[in-house]
Amino acid sequence: MNEFEVRSQLEEMGRRARVAATELAVLPDEKKRFCLNEMARALRLASSDIIAANRMDLQSEKAAKLSGAMIDRLTLDEARVEAMAKGLETVGAQRDPVGRILMETTRPNGLKIRKISVPFGVIGIIYEARPNVTADAAGICLKAGNAVILRGGSEAFHSNSKIAEVLNRAAMACGLPDGIVQILPWTDHAAVPLMLKMDRYIDLVIPRGGERLIRAVVEAATMPVLKHYKGVCHLFVDEKCDIDQAIRIIVNAKCQRPGVCNALETLLIHRNILSDFAPRFAGAMRENKVELRGDEAFCRLVSDAKKATEEDYFAEYLALVLAVKTVDTVEAAVEHINHYGSRHSDGILSAIPGNIDYFLARVDSSTCYANASTRFTDGGEFGMGAEIGISTDKLHARGPMGADELTTYKYLVFGNGQVR
Repeated sequence: MNEFEVRSQLEEMGRRARVAATELAVLPDEKKRFCLNEMARALRLASSDIIAANRMDLQSEKAAKLSGAMIDRLTLDEARVEAMAKGLETVGAQRDPVGRILMETTRPNGLKIRKISVPFGVIGIIYEARPNVTADAAGICLKAGNAVILRGGSEAFHSNSKIAEVLNRAAMACGLPDGIVQILPWTDHAAVPLMLKMDRYIDLVIPRGGERLIRAVVEAATMPVLKHYKGVCHLFVDEKCDIDQAIRIIVNAKCQRPGVCNALETLLIHRNILSDFAPRFAGAMRENKVELRGDEAFCRLVSDAKKATEEDYFAEYLALVLAVKTVDTVEAAVEHINHYGSRHSDGILSAIPGNIDYFLARVDSSTCYANASTRFTDGGEFGMGAEIGISTDKLHARGPMGADELTTYKYLVFGNGQVR
């Protein structure tokens, strides 16, 4: 299709989404719950079709060029389809984020002012290699009263298209208008800049993917963007801690799924515990085939560790590589994280309450942990059922974003003839 045809179809998608969003904004929560449960049921019934579509993506030329981490994100099986369905049901069962009274006051002149939560309207989501995002986004947007326009990565085109088709068909069968869930029907990248200029229809864009994609969206979009550029996550091993527990947490944070944004990328070790901790920690890393890149003090104790560079401490590896640095105090750990980190997820492994309090209060990240793995930064793990993404912004949402984060607010003012 030429640019005129693409633009015309995008305009039509925008109009449909805006009409659908108007109806969704006043949809009773009972109806939203029913529709989300029906959408979950539809996913389960279409599981074999969805997996067949996913197989087409996995066998494509594009898939052959993807990293192992990206292939993992792209792959669907019955368990992952079931997880998408359960996510929709969990989202449906949550309290309605729309219509909450956030503030209420009566002014001296008798005006009654009420601040309530309302949907954004139409959400645009651009994402890479994660077909589950199609279901998560549709479910969370619907729960928050928003229509959604999706643009998945070309490497997952067949998977995303099938999932979106199943969900939209199920929503329409429940009596919802066409346009609740729409997906761009092209793999051509030229459609994305056009979509990002549709601020007449799209109220908010959320990109999910690598830093390159997110920066491109931020530069092109004429509507607000919620984002995180990367996840450079840290853990700090304090001078007093449960060493066995700390190593178990580190192995989970680094190795359980290294290609995701909440995986551990840099470990900080207090100098006073280094000689006891480093050899045991390094042994666990060798068992899990993790390449270590450390500073001089660490490398003296761990002979097979490589010398870390300045760039290593800024790096999001998304692989079995871990940067290690020795620090003298909790204050130095916090300073390092706030300088090199990405404001995503960072934690302290400590038995010193004062140091835990200091760390949690001063690390400027969306999610801070004490004696737990960074891998819990996830909408499902936070009880949201699913997530729309993880924001490292501070306006208007931060951390895992569920249905609550896809609402804004407005003021309702009730009078009885007041004039100013």
